[in-house]
Amino acid sequence: MTDLLTDHQIDDELGGVPRWTRVASEIHGSFRAGSFVGALAFVNAVGALAESAGHHPDIDIRYDRVNLSLSTHDAGGLTGKDFSLARQIDIAAAGLVD
Repeated sequence: MTDLLTDHQIDDELGGVPRWTRVASEIHGSFRAGSFVGALAFVNAVGALAESAGHHPDIDIRYDRVNLSLSTHDAGGLTGKDFSLARQIDIAAAGLVD
């Protein structure tokens, strides 16, 4: 099992992923893709990253907006796995979303 991060560690990690905010035991990121097709392309990129990491976000698509939530469910909160995937998603977003 992966260790839960402390509040201080979470605050430090959030500094490296400015698109993400903490809501209770999750981090949330919101991305605008410009079109529904663009949103789907972004979700496919996120899916590939998630499969590679073995760590899967909750995904909500609203036309051109993609909302993602990350939490390590088996640990009961936020771990380094969440922030690692958030950083990877942000890199992928650079070429696909606003």
